[in-house]
Amino acid sequence: MGKVLVLGAGLVARPGVRYLLDKGMNVRVASRTLSKAEKLVEGHPNGEAVRWTVDEKERLSEMVKEADVVVSLLPYIYHVEVAKVCLEHRKHLVTTSYVSQDMRALDGEAKTRDVILLNEIGLDPGIDHMSAMRTIDHIRKRGGKILAFRSYCGALPAPEAADNPFKYKFAWSPRGVALAGRNSARFIEDGKEINIPGEELFRHYFTMEIEGLGTFEVYPNRDSVPYMDTYGIKEAHTIFRGTLRYPGWCDLWYAISRLGMLDVEEKEWKGKTYRDYMRELIGAKTDDIEKETAEFLGIPEDSEVMEKLRWLSIFSDDPIKIEKGGNIDVLVEKLTEKLAYKEGERDMVILRDEVLGEVNGKKERHISVLIDYGEIGKDTAVARTVSLPAAVAVKLIIEGEIKERGVHIPTHPDIYAPVLEELKNLGIEMREEIKEE
Repeated sequence: MGKVLVLGAGLVARPGVRYLLDKGMNVRVASRTLSKAEKLVEGHPNGEAVRWTVDEKERLSEMVKEADVVVSLLPYIYHVEVAKVCLEHRKHLVTTSYVSQDMRALDGEAKTRDVILLNEIGLDPGIDHMSAMRTIDHIRKRGGKILAFRSYCGALPAPEAADNPFKYKFAWSPRGVALAGRNSARFIEDGKEINIPGEELFRHYFTMEIEGLGTFEVYPNRDSVPYMDTYGIKEAHTIFRGTLRYPGWCDLWYAISRLGMLDVEEKEWKGKTYRDYMRELIGAKTDDIEKETAEFLGIPEDSEVMEKLRWLSIFSDDPIKIEKGGNIDVLVEKLTEKLAYKEGERDMVILRDEVLGEVNGKKERHISVLIDYGEIGKDTAVARTVSLPAAVAVKLIIEGEIKERGVHIPTHPDIYAPVLEELKNLGIEMREEIKEE
């Protein structure tokens, strides 16, 4: 019976923890909020909840030493620190976060210590990699080549729950969503490299149809270019990874970005109101903050963007509820209040991959689609699709099915094949079709 240490008990943790417990693993969940950890294990005989904070270094070392595999669901900035403790004790590590350069630098030591540091095994990144590589390897085995790769992913309210002006609700970290709006982006389109600075991110979007669901906006997701190497498709003329949102998102968030609401520099907010906040952002010269905000953005006062900002109550005389933080933290506090799921509502995950290949001189387009809905009163779709791939990988590592060592993401068939097969058993499956062109 394997021993698993899970660090963090946030919004996505539950399905993975319950999966491991149900598979007979001993699972210790360590969280700064003990009640959250206790809720995850729910008195299971193989589960243990402990209170732990990231500054308790010696306690971390003790817990890692007692585990076979560590799962870090902490903010990504702590992963490398955890990885170093895992290497010290020759323990495996699994995360759902992007691989940083500092994490990648641990590859040699991980191999020497016979340890796998497996990252990017959630939804996006995660299932997207595994689905992509299964298709790419299928084309390659038939002597083909890859011409283009596109991937689109969105974690959204189900259509019936998209009932606010933002058409969005939080099933994962609100601050993480806001921070993602600061990212620059890079991709290759028809052989040309496209670079988009963070402040221009939401200007560069297009729309696409998802069968049965309607129209969605797509904007670039981070840096797609390194995945040409990661997927081994340097011959491709196009590689693009995008984020899906309901219509109206990009214009709104372009305005939010232009207003400086995403700035992270810490400020004092004690005794100030949201109207004071907006006054500072635009340098207002009169008391008509709404009119000056519209003028600052160059949009009509009765525009959709202005109506959405009003709905957020960001022009109100209510006191700001945080005492310190960046502009982004004031925004996040408001978003968290206004964009919460209500009881009985479902979230939805959409993942769509398109791989254009050429085999024996004929072009074929492989389209893979995953649409997953949260279970009312149980787990969100985001939680299922993020934590279950990681949990399945943990089980496979403990059972010796995953033998890779070093720093990895799930692009090797020895990793992605068994993980995808088990996810299928859990009801998480990409629907695939091939169209000849």
